[in-house]
Amino acid sequence: ATMGKIIFYEDRDFQGHSYETSSDCDDLTSFLNRCSSCRVESGCFMVYDRSNYMGNQYFLRRGDYSDYSCMTGFSDCIRSCRTIPMHRGSFKIRIYERENFGGQMHELMEDCESIQDRFHMSDCQSCHVMDGHWLLYEQPQYRGRMMYLRPGEYRSFRDMGLGFMRIGSIRRIMDSI
Repeated sequence: ATMGKIIFYEDRDFQGHSYETSSDCDDLTSFLNRCSSCRVESGCFMVYDRSNYMGNQYFLRRGDYSDYSCMTGFSDCIRSCRTIPMHRGSFKIRIYERENFGGQMHELMEDCESIQDRFHMSDCQSCHVMDGHWLLYEQPQYRGRMMYLRPGEYRSFRDMGLGFMRIGSIRRIMDSI
């Protein structure tokens, strides 16, 4: 699989010092004083407004992002970024109503535009990603704040630096997203 490439700029409109990477970076402030715009030359990335992949996060595909704060509406700065490898196999995620895999459990292998409508779950607080890479959204129809999950066990979404976040919809990350 070809690696993605992203270039971060200190100022809006691709001005000021820049930093280019094709890998995860847990603290961009070691390379730039701030990060106000970026350009994704290839691949897909998640960017975060706190270091260590915490805080609000945003999915970026190939394109120019001249003003991060206008695009996302929640921050003027990107502090960490994660590459999203393209996954061509199957997708499977188990979502749980409560933390530590408690309460109702549902297994998904495709997108779900409303967790509440489909499963009548009041909440979703933990999950196990078995295959593929997924985006969880705060609201139905893939809107609101989002959270990127790679394969692994997530015992509590509260530990991921987002504060309170309800899960409204879930989408697979595919070439076509």
